[in-house]
Amino acid sequence: MEEAAIDFLLVPLGLCLLVVYHLWLVLTIYRNPRRTVIGLNAESRRQWVFCVMTDPLKNGVLAVQTIRNNIMASTLLATTAITLSSLIGVFVSSSSDMSNAKLHLIYGNKSALCTSIKYFSILLCFLVAFLCNVQSIRYYAHVSFLVTVPTWRDQKESIQYVARNLNRGSHFWSVGLRAFYFSFPLFLWIFGPIPMFACCCIMLCILYFLDTTTSFTRQLHTRSLKDDQQVDLESPRQAL
Repeated sequence: MEEAAIDFLLVPLGLCLLVVYHLWLVLTIYRNPRRTVIGLNAESRRQWVFCVMTDPLKNGVLAVQTIRNNIMASTLLATTAITLSSLIGVFVSSSSDMSNAKLHLIYGNKSALCTSIKYFSILLCFLVAFLCNVQSIRYYAHVSFLVTVPTWRDQKESIQYVARNLNRGSHFWSVGLRAFYFSFPLFLWIFGPIPMFACCCIMLCILYFLDTTTSFTRQLHTRSLKDDQQVDLESPRQAL
């Protein structure tokens, strides 16, 4: 098989594997959220917001510190993404003279168009990561104001609104982190389609291990939710 033809076979196949996996992950989150770590974490954050907003005087400082840590994590990823994007832009503009000397190290399509597509794909991943982390900071900052507002247990609409914004911030952070994950096979694509395809296969196995939950984890999470619901039901009686 010609070297240029391998790019047209392995690169789309590796990208299709990643896209199909994430489509399956999104459908699983909507249909059976407790089968995924993202769904379990969303339920845990919703429960955390309920506990904090029912007693903000006691848990307000803890809530603000927790959200501040998330904002710092998103800020770090956003700064890293925009820095790497700038470095790639500078490298592409200054590597036109050095490209001919390095072509013998690359197995695959060595045309200038293919090289430009490779760098543009990596740059696009980092830009998406930057935008998603900026949106995550926006939602976290908004939640930091709302989570300390005293709210009665009967006012579930306001609690659900805060929990929904917190989950949106976390989802944007997850999408930004996935953009970093996508940049790894695209970076290896610079060295050829075979390392890129191998990285896609390895990453699928790692992501499946990180994204799915076991029956033992689901049972523990279900028991903790039931225990907390019983405490919420018994607390008004104890107050009386």
